[in-house]
Amino acid sequence: MTDFLITLYPWTKAFHIMSVISWMAGLFYLPRLFVYHAEQSTPGDSRDEVFQVMETKLLRVIMNPAMIASWGAGLVLVFTPGIVDWGAVWPYVKGASIVAMTWFHHWLGLRMKDFAASQNTLTGRQYRMMNEVPTVLMVLIVLAVVVRF
Repeated sequence: MTDFLITLYPWTKAFHIMSVISWMAGLFYLPRLFVYHAEQSTPGDSRDEVFQVMETKLLRVIMNPAMIASWGAGLVLVFTPGIVDWGAVWPYVKGASIVAMTWFHHWLGLRMKDFAASQNTLTGRQYRMMNEVPTVLMVLIVLAVVVRF
């Protein structure tokens, strides 16, 4: 089995990178949609409906599958012999950051439900601030993996 994982390593890594790019694109874009949604529509108007369709499709068609693919390929990489040095700090930093990114993904899903129920309480400014969360996590992950501290 380990020989098989080693043989598949370049393909798994490529698939992981592509799925992470897709997931990150959604994590950057959905909070931005929430900014516009909060600032440019009122519950029940035509813009509200358009934003809800855009947000739902982004989350369900792009972000959820990309997150699942990222996790799946990432776990295969973790179990590929020789890839992770468990004596270093970087895999734990990356792991904690991925858990935080997954939490943020689900937090965005809850905010989408708030908009659907006309119960959004956050402002555009607050969503702008939350839009920085994936950037901080991405920086931590990339530095952890590339620098391997």
